Amino acid sequence: MKPGRRRGLVAVLFALAALALFVAGCGGSDEKGGSSSAGSSSSSSAAASQPGKGKPPITIGTKDFTEEFVLGELYKQALEAKGYTVNLKRNIGPTEITDKALTSKRIDAYPEYTGITTAVVAKNDKLSPTKEDTAREAKAFYEKRGQTVIGPTPFQDVDAIATTKAFARKNNLKSVADLKNLPSFSLGARPEFKSRNTGLVGMRKQYGIDNAKFKQLALGLQYGALDKGDVDSANVFSTDAQLASGKYAVLQDPKGVFGFQQIYFVIDKGKYDALGGRQFAGVIESVNKLLTNPAMQSMNAAVDLDKKDPAAVAGQFLKANGLTGGSGS
Repeated sequence: MKPGRRRGLVAVLFALAALALFVAGCGGSDEKGGSSSAGSSSSSSAAASQPGKGKPPITIGTKDFTEEFVLGELYKQALEAKGYTVNLKRNIGPTEITDKALTSKRIDAYPEYTGITTAVVAKNDKLSPTKEDTAREAKAFYEKRGQTVIGPTPFQDVDAIATTKAFARKNNLKSVADLKNLPSFSLGARPEFKSRNTGLVGMRKQYGIDNAKFKQLALGLQYGALDKGDVDSANVFSTDAQLASGKYAVLQDPKGVFGFQQIYFVIDKGKYDALGGRQFAGVIESVNKLLTNPAMQSMNAAVDLDKKDPAAVAGQFLKANGLTGGSGS
């Protein structure tokens, strides 16, 4: 209450107001330099460390394979450590289904590969000469459609064709183009690979491969199928942990059919703004910058080979890199 400036106030109220001002003035400083200033500083620091407090929740989706499960957990836990409320919808399906979930507002964001964006989502079958061109094309597509992207990541996970080393030696296979020299061969892959330009369609267009017998395989079964001889070749991902075993030959792709595949965190523009814009992006970027090819292959191996839970693997990685204080949820 301020000292009386309005006429008619009784003397006792004037005295109380003066006393209040005196006490407030004394409380503003002490031997440590002032509790009021310290409190304000502490409050500002807390707000800066928890930018998600008071923001609306975000729903993040993931596609249907190990690397996406790990990525979803990395983003979820890093955001929660900064005060954001995150709903993670795991294992939605392939790009065609997950992108539909984004555009229909069932999810707000998900991690997508730049080359898959241009080839599958934007339906552009032109081969990009560099990873930078691919990233630019993907970003432009999303921005035109009302989404924002954060990234791309240092790592890229490219589709590839693998065989056992024995099969490659026997048939003198070094690149995808060499497959056309076989009378026929079986190719195991997830169903969508058959109709994608970054799949069998592109192999046919760019390498003239029309001798493949397609065998539908669920993700995760391709290495077992190769080992048993159920298929001659299989679609794999370049960050698959199994490739580090030395048992498989990955065929070169000189024409770049499988493109460049860095990760963008794709998010609805309105939700991005509501979550704090650049402040929100900073949390995602703190994760993205750590995602090298060795890091992703190591985390994929922990899930696929060591049978660890993706949430625990992501939690350990984030804690080791100082982004959280926990070990997964």
